[in-house]
Amino acid sequence: MSTDTGNDARQQWKAWHEERTETVSAPYGPLALTGTYWIADATEGRIPAIPGHWAVDGENGERGGAVLLTATAADGLTVDGRPLSGTVRLTADKGPAAAARADHGGRKLVVIRREGLWAVRVYDPGSAGRRAFTAIDVFEYDEDWVSPGVFRPYDSRRRVSVRNADGRERGLGLDGELAFTAAGSGFTLQVGVEVDGTLWAVFADGTSGDGSYRFRFLRTPAPGVDGRVTVDFNRALLPPCAFADHFICPCPPPGNTLPIVVPAGERRVLLG
Repeated sequence: MSTDTGNDARQQWKAWHEERTETVSAPYGPLALTGTYWIADATEGRIPAIPGHWAVDGENGERGGAVLLTATAADGLTVDGRPLSGTVRLTADKGPAAAARADHGGRKLVVIRREGLWAVRVYDPGSAGRRAFTAIDVFEYDEDWVSPGVFRPYDSRRRVSVRNADGRERGLGLDGELAFTAAGSGFTLQVGVEVDGTLWAVFADGTSGDGSYRFRFLRTPAPGVDGRVTVDFNRALLPPCAFADHFICPCPPPGNTLPIVVPAGERRVLLG
């Protein structure tokens, strides 16, 4: 790689890191998450620290098609910007937390569904984590951790059971293997394909739990028609659960723990 090209890549990585820092520290970024509450665990439809009555709508009980939120004006809840007095049907929020339909005093109440079960996430701009955040610690950019790779899709999507950050086992969808060379040797990671065609992997390596968080995410651009894609570990990401304990990120599936040290990408969250 020429000096000019290397400098350009370094500057692009620096801009990416700065944007990433702004994203995670935003008012409704991952640092703002203060709780994930499963409606199945709610006693008589009441969720800690959230007013209103929460229940699952549908004949299949907890696996119904929406959540029913009932509140009075005194509860101070709003939905779509209007005070709620009565009952409203909420489906899973698809966009960023800031766009969630339900709000309580500036806290966004995000409705999610995982494997048929419903939960409400609370995002509070005044969270302790957001107040304490100082930076994302990263390894220095190193062009040696950028290499060509090849995506090899499976004949059909596979689903494996993996432990999640909250200790529960959940399914993880995998669409193929990403083959690449690092530290002079060839490796593969099992990856999923996102809606936009980009690849996503959960991986661990020799730094995990010591030089970096216990596992990280790797994202790549969408592969070309020949499956070729650039693999850049300088952009390895901390999972959301590194920023708040209430996320349920999947741990690496079997085969996704690399037997090498990968001193590239994000390392840990720094709190003051």
